[in-house]
Amino acid sequence: MRILFIGADNHCTTSFHRAEALRRLGHEVIHVNPRRPMPNNRWGISLAVRTGFRLFGPLIRRHILRSIGDRSYDVIWLDCCPEVGPRLLRRLKRGGARTVGYMNDDPFGGRDGLKWGQFLAALPEYDFLAVVRTVNIEEALRAGAPRVGRVFMSYDPVAHQAPAMTPAEVAAWSRPVVFVGSWWPERGPFFAELVERGVPVSIYGDRWVKAPEFSRFRAVCVGREANGLDYARAIAGATISIGMLSQGNRDLHTQRSVEIPAIGGLLCAERTVEHTQMFKEGKEALFWSSAEECAAQCRHLLENPFLCASMAAAGQRRVRQLGLSNDEVVGWILEKSAGTAANQIMQLPPHSAD
Repeated sequence: MRILFIGADNHCTTSFHRAEALRRLGHEVIHVNPRRPMPNNRWGISLAVRTGFRLFGPLIRRHILRSIGDRSYDVIWLDCCPEVGPRLLRRLKRGGARTVGYMNDDPFGGRDGLKWGQFLAALPEYDFLAVVRTVNIEEALRAGAPRVGRVFMSYDPVAHQAPAMTPAEVAAWSRPVVFVGSWWPERGPFFAELVERGVPVSIYGDRWVKAPEFSRFRAVCVGREANGLDYARAIAGATISIGMLSQGNRDLHTQRSVEIPAIGGLLCAERTVEHTQMFKEGKEALFWSSAEECAAQCRHLLENPFLCASMAAAGQRRVRQLGLSNDEVVGWILEKSAGTAANQIMQLPPHSAD
C-alpha cells in the first residue's frame, strides 16, 4: 500500500521507528514531518503547544499539502499528531484514503493544556484510532472517534537491540543501575530516596536541575541525554535499568517496559496490573511499589550477578513472545483498521507454565 505517514522524523523518535516498520512490511511510505516549517527552538515549540498549534496552522497546512502534491494514498497514518486539525484532515481524505491514528500519548488526561485541541477536534475524521491505555478507549469514543483499537507500546527490532561495543565503550557505559529519561515532579523525591538508600544509580536525561531535590542526587546525574545508539548502549551497559511511569499520563506501562528487555536489560519498574500481565515478577523483571522496595530489589540483585543475567535473558525472551515489536504492532493496526468491527483489543499471550 501507499501510506502517507505524518509524524516526527528525527531518527531517535518512536514515530520514525514506526514509519520504518511500515517500510519493512513492504509498504511505500511518504513521511512528512508536520513541524518542519515551525521554529526549531524551545520557545517556538512551547508557543505552538500552548496555543494548540493554531498559531502555526496555516504554515503546517501549506507544508503538508505541498509535500504530497497530487499523489494519492491508500492510508493516511497520523502518528501522535496534535498539529493536524479537522479542516486539513478532511482535505487529505478527499482521495478516499483510510485514516489511521496512532496515539501513545494521553490527550484525554488534561495534563497538557491546549496541546491536543486540534487532535480532539479532528477525531471524528479518523477512521480508526489506536491507543495504548485502556482508559483511553471510552474517552476516544466519547470525543467522536468512530472506531478504536487498544495496543501495547512497542519496541523497535532494529533500534532496540544490544549494540556491538568496543572494550573502551563497554567500560564507558557500564553502570550498576541506570535510569534514562526526563525529570517529572514525582521523580525527584524517588531518586533522592534511592540515592540516600545506597543504590548506585546513574541518571541520563534532561530537566533534572528543575527538581527541588536536585542537590540530594546531583552527583548521580550524568549531565546529558542518551538517545539513539547511546540509549541502547546505556541499557546494554547497565546491570539493572529502572523504568518509571508518568503519573500525568496515567501510565500502567511505558515504552521503556518493552525497550529495556528487548535490548537485553533487566527491567526494574513500578508494579502495575499491566506490568505483571506482561512479565513474571522476579523471573522476567523486577517490580516495586515504593523507593524503599526498589532500593531493596536493586541491592539484592546486584549481589547476585548470575540471577541478574538469567532474569534479563528471560525478560528478553518474554518480550519477543509478547509480539510487541513495531513491525507486529503496526501490522496489527493496519489489519484491524481495514475491518469493520467497532473496537479491537490486542491480546497478550499468557505466561508459560514453569
